[in-house]
Amino acid sequence: MSQASSARRKRGATASPWFRLLKGLCAAVLVTVAGVAIFALIMQWVKPTEDAVRVFNQVLKLLSIAAGVFVAVGRGGNGGLIRGAAVGLLYMAVGVALYVILSGQQAPITAYLADLGMGVAGGGIVGMILSNLSPR
Repeated sequence: MSQASSARRKRGATASPWFRLLKGLCAAVLVTVAGVAIFALIMQWVKPTEDAVRVFNQVLKLLSIAAGVFVAVGRGGNGGLIRGAAVGLLYMAVGVALYVILSGQQAPITAYLADLGMGVAGGGIVGMILSNLSPR
């Protein structure tokens, strides 16, 4: 039994960097979907202002990126800055693309670049912090 779990751990540790990024992106998307669903339920009872919705949206994006980076990098993982920034960039790029496709609205290019920059910076910072924590 212990050999089987040890073999699984070794395979997980040697997973392709692309697979780890994809797992991180999926985790970030799941956190976002859950957060939006919970916030939609809360909005039925509490009528938040438009500013409160904007703040919640930004906080949810950062929390989602942090969760995705945790999955992609882990505690004490290697390449936290690069992997974290990559997860943040991919997450925000998918979000921007979906916004453009689903809403049909065009925001200024600076707004899109700001979102991408926030994703890269947030993911990179979380990745650096995680890679410097001691592994369990």
